[in-house]
Amino acid sequence: MTTAEHPSARPTLASLRRARALFLTGRQLPAEIPEDIAAAWRRARFFGVRHDVTDPSPASRVRPSASPLPAAARPVLERIAPTLSTEQTAFMLTDERLRVLWATGLASDGLRDLSEHLVGHNSAALALRTGRRAEVHGPEHFLDLWQDVSAVSVPLRAPQTGRLLGTLTVACALRAGDGPHPGAPLAEAAASAVEAELLSRSRAAERVLLDAYLRAAGQPGSAVVALDGRNRFVSEAAERLLSPEGLEALERDTMALRLGTDSEAAARPAHGPAAAAHSSVSSAASPSHHVRLPDGIPCSAVLTPVPHLGSIIGAVAVLEPVEPAAVVPSTRTDVALAGHSVPWRHAVARAVELARCPEPLLLVGERGTGKTSLARELVADPSAFDAAEGELPACLDELVSGRPLLIRHAERLAPQDTATLNSLLDTHPGVPLLATYTPGASPGPCLQRLLDTLGARSVTLPALRERPDDIRELVTALAPHPAPGQPPLTWTLDALRALEEHPWPGNVTELAHLVRALAENRRTTGPVRRAELPDPVREGPATRPLSPMEHAERATILETLRLHGGNKARTAAALGIARATLYRKLRGYRG
Repeated sequence: MTTAEHPSARPTLASLRRARALFLTGRQLPAEIPEDIAAAWRRARFFGVRHDVTDPSPASRVRPSASPLPAAARPVLERIAPTLSTEQTAFMLTDERLRVLWATGLASDGLRDLSEHLVGHNSAALALRTGRRAEVHGPEHFLDLWQDVSAVSVPLRAPQTGRLLGTLTVACALRAGDGPHPGAPLAEAAASAVEAELLSRSRAAERVLLDAYLRAAGQPGSAVVALDGRNRFVSEAAERLLSPEGLEALERDTMALRLGTDSEAAARPAHGPAAAAHSSVSSAASPSHHVRLPDGIPCSAVLTPVPHLGSIIGAVAVLEPVEPAAVVPSTRTDVALAGHSVPWRHAVARAVELARCPEPLLLVGERGTGKTSLARELVADPSAFDAAEGELPACLDELVSGRPLLIRHAERLAPQDTATLNSLLDTHPGVPLLATYTPGASPGPCLQRLLDTLGARSVTLPALRERPDDIRELVTALAPHPAPGQPPLTWTLDALRALEEHPWPGNVTELAHLVRALAENRRTTGPVRRAELPDPVREGPATRPLSPMEHAERATILETLRLHGGNKARTAAALGIARATLYRKLRGYRG
């Protein structure tokens, strides 16, 4: 296993208690307090953690994950748990986001999350950040609740890739003196057993997937693909039929199955020869279903989940060629919007297909994803109303008579307008209504009823961070026409890479503002260089692996930089830190 993250020379517990009391009252720390402890306390203050809370991490449902950690770890931990003194010891398992997946003993009630932005400094967060065994004792913690607790945590890694999957923690009453935590041998032994179980299950799961593939590909010439998110088995016939985009579509649906969610592309039950040919893959699996493949791929696909030890580990897809005459022609050319990435084409094609029938259509997406632009491409000359600007005008008679109505920002409809639309759709369910909706605060019952009505014919547009392949086409389309005699705006490869790597919280609208500002205000000639981009874009993603705490801290800093136009002095003031600290943090994220 690993070496503990705990230097040999540490201050006494008494001196740490005195230093913590000074810190909490805003006074200067003594020189002997190690910088790592002081920095941990400062991070907790930066995140707004209260030291005197009684319920540090309120219960929240942990979403299903494709990680094999919970299933592999639980049998191991349940064998060990009876040997512990549960009245004096806590034993916990977290995932890579420090959410508690399993606990026994003192931690079995109430504690649900060990993230530093919720509970401050703790051994699990330290172990995940450093990748080594870590100990935190008494006053090193930020919370009052843990002043009499000593804890040791060990990181858990995927045996084949080395990726951090979570942590194991053993906590007990505060101990004094040097030497490793008494629970360290138990934590490391348990971690070794869990990683061995992960390796065993991984190899067994690969064999199960391969067996399912071989059964489905038993006939010569069968076009079969088996996937689990990491491995792909593709027959020669399938390789001839599928494009890379087709494989990506199958992979997305497979991961949706593993996560226990419904895939948009898997909407109807399978039938026909493909389903019959594949019915032998697994009688215990969930029902097979058709997968929507990207336009232009000359085959259909039926996807069947592959179960193992009570969970879905992957899927097998059986492909059937489609006659050229049966292929529905692409309608992408009907929409003159930039973008050829798979997520964008899929969303646009679905919207075009639904818009062929003049019935209600809901376009959903984050702010700035192009919902209104797409709506105006789908329907010619609609009446338009922005719910953010006032009450619903008296145009509903035109809607009933057949003229399309576009409602922007449906999330901001007044209650009386929402009730009017609900009543209208009850009596005229086929009116040509288009609405755009940006998810945010929980909708009230009246708006939720409207969304439920429109949800049967809805399309979710991908965020710009989900379609970085479209950046180069978008910057050309969004650039204003140059003045006579002036060259068009061009970009260096380094600048384009920075644009592609940026998360774009404002999506296409934010990108459009940046492109127009550069086109109108830049004083230099030639291609736009990376150095000309705003700080949050120029900085790019971190060049080293960041801990969950660092990810949250970096996102906060970059968002504040964006809100203050890249001005570092105003950003530092807004965050309550020195400007030198801001520069140091930004340099640290770059490794």
